[in-house]
Amino acid sequence: MNIFTKAALAAGASALLATSAYAASHEQVTKLRIQTHYAPETVSGKLAAQYVDDIQTMSNGGIQVEMFYSSSVVKSVETFDAAATGILDCDMTGGGYQTGKNSAFQFVGDIMGGYETPYQQLSWLYYGGGMDAAEKLYNKYGMELIGWWVYGQESFASSKPIAKVADFKDWKFRSPPGMETKIFEKLGAKPIVMDFTEIFTALETGIIDGADASGLANNVGLGLYDLVKYANYPGFHSMPSDHLACNKTKWDAMPEAHKRIMKVGMEALALRTALTFEKKNAEAAAMLRKQGVTLSQWSAEELQKFRDAAQATWPEFADTPEAKALVESHLAYLDQLGLVSK
Repeated sequence: MNIFTKAALAAGASALLATSAYAASHEQVTKLRIQTHYAPETVSGKLAAQYVDDIQTMSNGGIQVEMFYSSSVVKSVETFDAAATGILDCDMTGGGYQTGKNSAFQFVGDIMGGYETPYQQLSWLYYGGGMDAAEKLYNKYGMELIGWWVYGQESFASSKPIAKVADFKDWKFRSPPGMETKIFEKLGAKPIVMDFTEIFTALETGIIDGADASGLANNVGLGLYDLVKYANYPGFHSMPSDHLACNKTKWDAMPEAHKRIMKVGMEALALRTALTFEKKNAEAAAMLRKQGVTLSQWSAEELQKFRDAAQATWPEFADTPEAKALVESHLAYLDQLGLVSK
């Protein structure tokens, strides 16, 4: 056997081993059960469906997802624990639902009165040290943060005008749990914490005067402005970071290729979400005005009153080591952006 034959055989063996390793990695199937609080007909629900299609297609079927919408397995606030304990595999709601577990989740869920655009908030996560700080928090509770999708500032739905801080006086509205309730109580409102899926009925029956649900386009998808005829646009008070977080044991057992696909897919979803809502919210605003819905744009002075109240509340929620670290990280980055009150 001459040297060329030996070399050819060696090359062939190496190629066979590489092919076998590739095949083995691609034979491993990752099956995931993911729940989101969004209904499938909302803009965010459709974007979530696109993400699922993307990762299944990019993995050539190696990732298989069973998707649950409208919190159909467990309540929205219970999704995180359901994933951590194996009832589900991944949580596609948001960290803000877990503030009762650790106040630090407020500062990965919705800092409120902080960033002005999704791009600023995402840049903190990916380039401002946010991912490292957030990963420590999620890992502590048996979960892995895969990424964020931020649709921008939310708008209220209300049965009465909501054009200035004074309008919050005695305003009963649906609020998510956490820091928001404290901020709005200081401003004179009466927040009522309830599940995302209960908003429509509560508005319809008059249990609440208004709701903090989602962005303008999502609120349209939920049918909220069929019931009430006031909103604010552009939004200012809340810009939640919806997340994808998965059971850490499940995540650690996944092939690296599948992990990469899911993380890069989340970055694509984040950009698609921010761009989509810029367009969809503007379209929704134009449509609602034609339908007689009053949209209030807040003045700079009124916006600053809200930001001051929000930023004054952050220290009250920085009561754990993880929360303090996250607040310090946000404040340093917000200072760079010129968004912190001096």
